[in-house]
Amino acid sequence: MARTRGEEEQTLLDLAQRVLPAGSFGNLAADIVIREGRGGRVWDVSGNQYVDFLLGSGPMFIGHCHPDVMAAVQAQIPRGTTFFANNEHGIKLAEAIVDAVACAEKVRFVSSGTEADAYAMRVARAFRGRDKILKFEGGYHGMSDYSLMSLAPKRPGNFPQAVPDSPGIPRSVRDEMIIAPFNDPAMAASLIHEHHDELGGVIVEPFQRLLPPKPGFLQALRDATAEHGIPLIFDEVVTGFRFAYGGAQEFYGVTPDLCTLGKIIGGGFPLAAIAGREDIMSLFDRGKVGDDRFLTQIGTLSGNPVAAVAGLATLEILRRAGAYEKVFATGRELMSGISAMLEKAGLPAQVIGVPPLFDIVYASGDISDYRGWLRADAEMSRRFNRRFREGGILKGESKFYVSLAHDAADVRHTLAVAQSAVDAEVADTRVPAQ
Repeated sequence: MARTRGEEEQTLLDLAQRVLPAGSFGNLAADIVIREGRGGRVWDVSGNQYVDFLLGSGPMFIGHCHPDVMAAVQAQIPRGTTFFANNEHGIKLAEAIVDAVACAEKVRFVSSGTEADAYAMRVARAFRGRDKILKFEGGYHGMSDYSLMSLAPKRPGNFPQAVPDSPGIPRSVRDEMIIAPFNDPAMAASLIHEHHDELGGVIVEPFQRLLPPKPGFLQALRDATAEHGIPLIFDEVVTGFRFAYGGAQEFYGVTPDLCTLGKIIGGGFPLAAIAGREDIMSLFDRGKVGDDRFLTQIGTLSGNPVAAVAGLATLEILRRAGAYEKVFATGRELMSGISAMLEKAGLPAQVIGVPPLFDIVYASGDISDYRGWLRADAEMSRRFNRRFREGGILKGESKFYVSLAHDAADVRHTLAVAQSAVDAEVADTRVPAQ
């Protein structure tokens, strides 16, 4: 069914077009204005209800407005919202991260995943005294100049040459990045060995966008970097506390030297972190390393108490018995149900990912790296996403984020909409061309 749009929402959309580039914040398409969220659902300004698999691009892992998080936040707000100084909740959140995450001996807070990834690369370069970073084609590490190398090249070049994904990036940045194919352990190891004297660090999403690592891939990175003393950075802004309480490094059994965290640890508020080995993290401590090696890091809102208390409450909920089992059970039911529909219909599409984070990729065959992803049918993707939205499913262009709050009714509704979308696609393909 078509979603209705009321006069109030249209007025806001028109205002957005007047005051915002492209009428949006730069995230989701500028055709919807969300008013509220509760549990696993959101409502737009026109009153349309959606099962929410966008989850604010992932932070709302336990659902919107969880009463325990709201209570913690409401208790803190009258006591102050930011101090630019240590606060009790930020210190305790750092302790919780150190207790949970295998590589984390020390933690430094920032406000966004982009900041966390940029500082992680910087501290790795400073620790090694080398300038280059190796990243993987298609890997997303925020919006810094370094991260926007070979994130989504329309015409991929030859490895290891970097391709800038945005105007405005100095040409010199290209020379500081080495690009490798994801899920190719032999080539990645070869590039690490070849360039080890130049490398400050290697950064990787252990689960790249929606691509699970092939068995042995992450361990190959760990072995090659360890051989040369090169810091290995896991970007766990998405996977941290999502795949397991200890993140992807627990889920896959490989421990990096540094990791970045975000989304879930802020409980829906702006907060992210760099965490890792004490000898590397000590570069943020002037008293330990002296003026020459000290790496300055300042952020007005870093570790602010409202975000920290929301993160602490979120992590406490995730420690409760059965939390991850429920998320994985929900995701498995959705993945298997949609996969069965696609297979029965004979459509060239497949479900890839893991239960807390997956999507439909509109292509057949092996999809295990960025270039395989490029084979996907973008028009089919747009058609399916439009049908999902019309059916009351809110998701990003390429992700279903599953939450602890999604329930049996949400699953039934989603599978019913998915079946309608599949049926419509099959019907369209049977219509003879005019």
